[in-house]
Amino acid sequence: MINEQMYAFGAESSKIREIFSYACARKEEIGAENVFDFSLGNPSIPAPAAVQESIARSLAEVPAAELHGYTPAPGLPAARAAVASSLNRRFGTTYAASDVFMTVGAAASVSIALHAAVCPGEEVIVIAPYFPEYRVWIETAGAVCVEVPADPETFQVVPGAVAAAITPRTAAVIINAPNNPTGAIYPRETLSELAEVLEEVNAAREQELGHPQPVVLISDEPYREITYGAEVPWVPALYEHTVVCYSYSKSLSLPGERVGWVLVPQVSEGARRMMAAVAGAARALGFVCAPALFQRVVIDCVDTPTDVAAYARNRELLTDALRAYGYTFVEPDGAFYLWVRALEPDAEAFCERARGFELLPVPSDSFGVPGWVRVGYCVAPETIERSLPAWQALAKSYR
Repeated sequence: MINEQMYAFGAESSKIREIFSYACARKEEIGAENVFDFSLGNPSIPAPAAVQESIARSLAEVPAAELHGYTPAPGLPAARAAVASSLNRRFGTTYAASDVFMTVGAAASVSIALHAAVCPGEEVIVIAPYFPEYRVWIETAGAVCVEVPADPETFQVVPGAVAAAITPRTAAVIINAPNNPTGAIYPRETLSELAEVLEEVNAAREQELGHPQPVVLISDEPYREITYGAEVPWVPALYEHTVVCYSYSKSLSLPGERVGWVLVPQVSEGARRMMAAVAGAARALGFVCAPALFQRVVIDCVDTPTDVAAYARNRELLTDALRAYGYTFVEPDGAFYLWVRALEPDAEAFCERARGFELLPVPSDSFGVPGWVRVGYCVAPETIERSLPAWQALAKSYR
């Protein structure tokens, strides 16, 4: 027998991965320099020198059995402590190592959080547009994905719209800022309003049920370090029932190494139960024991800065050109994606025409909204520069 749900997920692959695979094949056919692949959020900026130094030091100094062996399921105690200490320095908190669970990258972090917080048949609210894999992970947890549109002009979360979508079955809300795919950052005032909405729901539920049953806010933050001046509020300071998911894929340019963490601030008995559920979800999903070598990299590099300036230069190069060619887009405050309005209502058709110019953005339909495309500008600047005549020709083809 075959699990039909898993078959469906596999048979209908990620649109992002599908375009990336096409790009790889096309590069073999006509040369990589002639294909303008903006599909994946795959940093072209090398990992910082501190990462290489950490790896070299571990290889030279750490016994092989420790370096390549299993760690405790929640992660190396020193790695968990390093993460907690870094957060305490940055946000004035008092977290302990026991508040942190090391994970196998961002996908594991969010999957674990969902399986810990949500029961089959419950609902999880996402803010559209949203990272397409959220739906896969929500449905794998047996829950229902409920899309709540962001503001159509600014792509900010609308707390009132979230409030209107909450039902007795709502178990969690996922937010992602800096946002993939729009680059939007949710300001403190908006997140405070969202927290007030959830607190009102929680109070009503406790009064009705006679015991707490709070809505969990899952804050997915792999792009936290990639911002262009805007503040990224620390969500647990605004809402007690927050679970933070993080990955070093973007901040340290380590997407293939699969290392991140889940934070559950241990502020109540409910939070302690949630952390136990996180551990149980990791066990059930097979996500225990993040890579030992890269947990050691986290210990050494937890505060290493991200080369945001390189992404800022790419952003300026791309936005200046596309604006001149007549495209409209959301000015990104963070991450490394440009959310561009397609030049026709059908984003899939627009992307198909773009392929004729060897341009490979991602259509917005899989992100939960029509009529836009995501352009990942985490590529080499030379790729952007070579692509500009193609973007101009594509725009002219619509006139």
